[in-house]
Amino acid sequence: MSSMHPLAPLAGARANAPPPPSVHPPAIDNFASLGKKPEMSANTFVPLAAENAFFGHAHQHEHASAPSGLHIRHDFCLEEVLCLHNLPLMDLVFRAMSTHRAVFGSGHRVQLCSLLSIKTGGCPEDCAYCTQSVHHGGAQNVQKLMSLEEVLCAAREAKEVGATRFCMGAAWREVREGAQFESVLEMIRAVRALGLEVCCTLGMLTAAQARRLKEAGLHAYNHNLDTSAEFYSNIVSTHTYEERLQTLAHVREAGIHVCCGGILGLGESVEDRCKMLLTLANQPQHPESVPINALMALAGTPLEGRPRVDAFEMLRAVAVARILMPTAKIRMAAGRQAMSLEAQALCMLAGANSLFFCERLLTAPNSPAEVDLALLAKLGATPMGNEA
Repeated sequence: MSSMHPLAPLAGARANAPPPPSVHPPAIDNFASLGKKPEMSANTFVPLAAENAFFGHAHQHEHASAPSGLHIRHDFCLEEVLCLHNLPLMDLVFRAMSTHRAVFGSGHRVQLCSLLSIKTGGCPEDCAYCTQSVHHGGAQNVQKLMSLEEVLCAAREAKEVGATRFCMGAAWREVREGAQFESVLEMIRAVRALGLEVCCTLGMLTAAQARRLKEAGLHAYNHNLDTSAEFYSNIVSTHTYEERLQTLAHVREAGIHVCCGGILGLGESVEDRCKMLLTLANQPQHPESVPINALMALAGTPLEGRPRVDAFEMLRAVAVARILMPTAKIRMAAGRQAMSLEAQALCMLAGANSLFFCERLLTAPNSPAEVDLALLAKLGATPMGNEA
């Protein structure tokens, strides 16, 4: 058998045949070369070869146990990401799977996350995909902030069925100082006391608010980019892409893990998807978790009637995210319930290792817990926290 590295350079993005695999999988697969960046052209795919040879500074993220010598890049270019995305699908999935195994080891451990809408409807933003917007009927179904006991009841139920992260979402444009913010801080402290990781998505934050969330025990903050900066104005006009990035900076600076991903199927191009993943991968630190959503074209929204995202498009996005951000949790989020179990299994093979594990995602349906647990059992995958 050839000793050639299994991720050796391809002759082009559509090579005639992949090189034979070596006995040992690569330590990492992250656009590497020996000594200098390769020249790029429209028909050249950057080699994903040389173990432990990466561009960019080296550091180990707290959220995953990185292999010794892992250098994580933050300086990708669009052409690299497009070439990666457009690889033959089997090659792309193999590379993503090899990366995942190198970082997370053999056996597939999946984090189960529960999501609860603690304040529903009445949002002044005009996000084209969201039924909670007052612009799209969200003013008719406003629900006030839930009580602490209601939240704790939901958190206990989530923990009992296997969730290790509890996410709370409020339909706000931004966090405002006052009684409601104090109530959310108390919720964070109480849910954390149950032994769950706590994540919140509350809209835009100031630096001071991020610090208070950290002090309350918040583990992660979700603030999705949704799509590329160039396409963003087609989806929302009431805030800017730069405002999203500023909130992410406040979250990082406060020492809170960033949860940030995007949505496929908004009408964006493949280039827009790659630009969104590029933006995430080139952040000063990679997000701790990256939710990959498929648009749920809900009635009453401007995107009602949009075609369903093809499962292979989801697979490509998951695989590219895994390769660009090796230590992140790649989360299969909204739209997953419309995918076959086989398609979901392929996404996990390509590096997805986190699921939203609840029957509702804020205001949209999700796969039942018993279906997800049965799928993991069939795959021999283990929910995080149940390794014994």
